[in-house]
Amino acid sequence: MKRIVIGMAAAMSLFATGALAADLAARPYVKAPVMDPVWSWTGWYVGANAGYSWGRSRTDVSYVNSATGVPVAPPAGSITGASFDMNGGVAGGQAGYNWQSANWVYGLEGDLQWSGERGSATSTCLITTIAGGPCLPGLTFAPAGLGTSTTLTVDQHLQWFGTVRGRVGILATPKVLFYGTGGLAFGEIKTTGTMTGFTPAGVAIASIGTNSTTRAGWTVGVGVEGKITQNWSAKLEYLYMDLGRFSSGPFTLAPLSTINANVSSHFTDHILRAGINYQFGGPVVARY
Repeated sequence: MKRIVIGMAAAMSLFATGALAADLAARPYVKAPVMDPVWSWTGWYVGANAGYSWGRSRTDVSYVNSATGVPVAPPAGSITGASFDMNGGVAGGQAGYNWQSANWVYGLEGDLQWSGERGSATSTCLITTIAGGPCLPGLTFAPAGLGTSTTLTVDQHLQWFGTVRGRVGILATPKVLFYGTGGLAFGEIKTTGTMTGFTPAGVAIASIGTNSTTRAGWTVGVGVEGKITQNWSAKLEYLYMDLGRFSSGPFTLAPLSTINANVSSHFTDHILRAGINYQFGGPVVARY
């Protein structure tokens, strides 16, 4: 009897071992879950950008008799106002900080840009009488006859600009951010005036003067930014910038001729630029 019981136990053990082996062979091998990175936008970042700008200067010129201080009323046909393009490339760098809350991203960014934007226009104060009239005070001889003029050519160059802006955006996907932006803008505009005319004796003369002014204004825009890796992102951005109205001059032919020209300009700009940012951050957080 004892031998029978031992034999049955051995048989049951062999059966159980075989069933377990068959069960293990039937189950496929399953890999561990793949880590899925959480794309965080929170943190400090720095970057660089480059693009092109389409600026516009709306400029008015007024003339004054420098000896008497009396404004000069240019005759009909004179050109005392011009609106001209100031286009050119831009390049620079930016830095900022983002806070992410669910699908919303809030941030503050500052940038500083080199600019190649420049343009020019010409103003004329016509002479309509042989005596010269108000455009050339004291002229006693008009070498070119009627239609001679005092001329001012204005050349303007936006040398650099910068902005300090807030940003508010929404995530279309964890890696793609659409945002609006706006804030303070500032920049330096250099104005060069080349003035030509005649002395009272009818001798042609010319002078060149330069003024630079740093202006503050405002800017608004939109953009899209996408994550390339956890730390690197690329963006495309449009900004409208208004640096307001500013004065340049006086540009003068004195003391050989007593006439001055004052320039008043209003500068606006359309900026399109692409950039890349590096975000400082810790290790990648993963979920399963």
